[in-house]
Amino acid sequence: MDAILTNAEERMSKTVGVLVSEYAGIRAGRANPAVLDKIKVDYYGVPTPINQVSAVSVPDARTILIQPWDKSVLKYIERAIQASDIGINPQNDGGSIRLIFPPLTEERRRQIVRNVAKYAEDSKVAIRSIRRDAMDKFKEMKKKSEITEDDMKIAEKKIQELTDKYCDEIDSIAAKKEEEIMEI
Repeated sequence: MDAILTNAEERMSKTVGVLVSEYAGIRAGRANPAVLDKIKVDYYGVPTPINQVSAVSVPDARTILIQPWDKSVLKYIERAIQASDIGINPQNDGGSIRLIFPPLTEERRRQIVRNVAKYAEDSKVAIRSIRRDAMDKFKEMKKKSEITEDDMKIAEKKIQELTDKYCDEIDSIAAKKEEEIMEI
């Protein structure tokens, strides 16, 4: 019984971790190098993350500076950024690439907040799915007489407490992200 609860808690924790990493990639008006995490550059035939072929820095609040260690990769980095969905046009000066983030409009902020809420809801659905899986395992154990009715009630209570804990955590993470987006 404890193994099922431990497994469910690990899966719920991973779900929250995925949400946090998803939020890190959301462009919120500030320059955040995490927006480049999903972009891969063709580096000698191997798809490689930008931060592994260059130095990525944030010289000011609205600019990301990408300085490749191998200058021949510059054009590939530029193409990869243009092909991505971050919506920023790279500025190539021959030695480095600058990504300048324009200030967000009110309409764009609202759209991003809707996406933040959607990601949060998707994560909560995943948490509830994990709860359902655990409950199915408990019901199967009860059916096989491996646990008693009382154990079943205790397990239900514990899994619901875990579900509530992680759903509340998702709500607080989403609220912080929404606040960050709207305050800029």
